[in-house]
Amino acid sequence: MSSATAFPRKPAWLRARLPGGPGYLATRRLVEENRLHTVCQSAQCPNLGECWSRGTATLMILGNICTRSCTFCAIETGRPTELDLGEPARVAEAVATMNLRHCVITSVARDELADGGASVWAATIRAIRHRNPGTAIEVLTPDFKGNLAHVDTVLDAKPDIYNHNLETVERLQKPVRVQARYDRSRSVLRHAKSRGFTTKTGIMLGVGEEPSEVEQTLRDIAADRTDILTLGQYLQPTPKHLPVARWAPPEEFARWKEFGLGLGIGVVESGPLVRSSYHADEQSERFTGPNHRNTANALADA
Repeated sequence: MSSATAFPRKPAWLRARLPGGPGYLATRRLVEENRLHTVCQSAQCPNLGECWSRGTATLMILGNICTRSCTFCAIETGRPTELDLGEPARVAEAVATMNLRHCVITSVARDELADGGASVWAATIRAIRHRNPGTAIEVLTPDFKGNLAHVDTVLDAKPDIYNHNLETVERLQKPVRVQARYDRSRSVLRHAKSRGFTTKTGIMLGVGEEPSEVEQTLRDIAADRTDILTLGQYLQPTPKHLPVARWAPPEEFARWKEFGLGLGIGVVESGPLVRSSYHADEQSERFTGPNHRNTANALADA
């Protein structure tokens, strides 16, 4: 594969801020000192410089080796060799040190574990809540192979926002996500919504989707009563990964935002550099105030 095929020239609207400055250095030092993983680094997020300079980072639990082999993702694939049970406390301490009003936690898929890592997810949420009672907690989870009992383990710990990404349209699930299924991911989101939680999902443009397929996906997301949607441009992390099919221009993202809002989706964050956790504190503010949290937790207990 030639470099031109692997890395087509990025348009001007995809220029991201380079890492640097005291805020960035402080966040980097915190991550390193607490032996934490971030999806910002592992997934080569283009917004790392901007977000870390603002003192925000998406913390990734359960290690940095994923049992899935999604063709779009830069996270290393393999069989994890360890399970760090001291991680929840360190994550909670990092959230306290960063003084976050809103934290985002994600993880690799751990399909080799009996519960897919759900118990570590729950321990992490509870540790953050105990150490940082005023912090809103957003989780971005794998699908737990569709096992809703494992999803319930996470929900029972009462995160404020439950996020699980569809990533792409139904037709492209197999070539893009490999081991995942569109209907299974939708069932996870519907289950979280049925329990009264604020739900969130995201998709990428530029992997070969057709406009009619994007439209149908947004209609499905609205039908599942998902509260928050993110749309962003796919960027090929290495020549071994899925090539970029096209660059979606900013005006297309604007059209999809208008379309999603028209369907009744509460918040639609749509733009070339948007990622699941990009400005998550701002996207989700309307859903994570104290009154909403108390209502959601009451519904979860019902």
